[in-house]
Amino acid sequence: MIKVCLADNYPVVHFGIKSYFKDHSEISIVANVGNFAMVKDILLSKEIDVLVLDLELEGLSSIFEIKSVLKNFPKTKIVFYSGLSEQIYAPNAIKAGVSGFVHKTEKLETLGQSIIKVNQGKIIMNEAVMKNIALIAKQSKSERLYRKLSNREVEVLRYLSDGKKNHEIAEILSLNEKTISTYKLRLLTKLNVTNLVDLVNKAKTLEIV
Repeated sequence: MIKVCLADNYPVVHFGIKSYFKDHSEISIVANVGNFAMVKDILLSKEIDVLVLDLELEGLSSIFEIKSVLKNFPKTKIVFYSGLSEQIYAPNAIKAGVSGFVHKTEKLETLGQSIIKVNQGKIIMNEAVMKNIALIAKQSKSERLYRKLSNREVEVLRYLSDGKKNHEIAEILSLNEKTISTYKLRLLTKLNVTNLVDLVNKAKTLEIV
């Protein structure tokens, strides 16, 4: 039986997923948490095969925290279960060591299949995402610039889009405010805009945020 921990902000998601997998022959939801701070405690106290985690989970400020979890609990596979754009976030998630990305618009059957495959050591990504990655590799540097945002640049862009100031983002990500300013300048350059309003609008158009 595959032991799964679900980490999501919303009780309705917990209820729905637990109900769906209640009598599943291969998957057992043995724990569920509502914020990132509880994830480590669960992993320390229980043997978890697969952690199903929302990218927007309360307390999860950076994908770099996921790298720490994977380093400290190498036997646990992670599947991102998120409403954020798979085209943008799945490639960075896979680079960070995450085993799969399932969009919340997918059927729970798909989530179940992904959990089983990930537990077998496979990497799960939407076919369109894999094609997109292959296409990016063939594009010129200028054509793929906006698609090649780093994990940290994507995170900074998300917080800027939420209306947060440089000093607030610096505090959340435990970085220097000047570093955030540098990331902001890189984003303006890569997305070929000159101000914050256009930057946010461009990010929304490209479904980055």
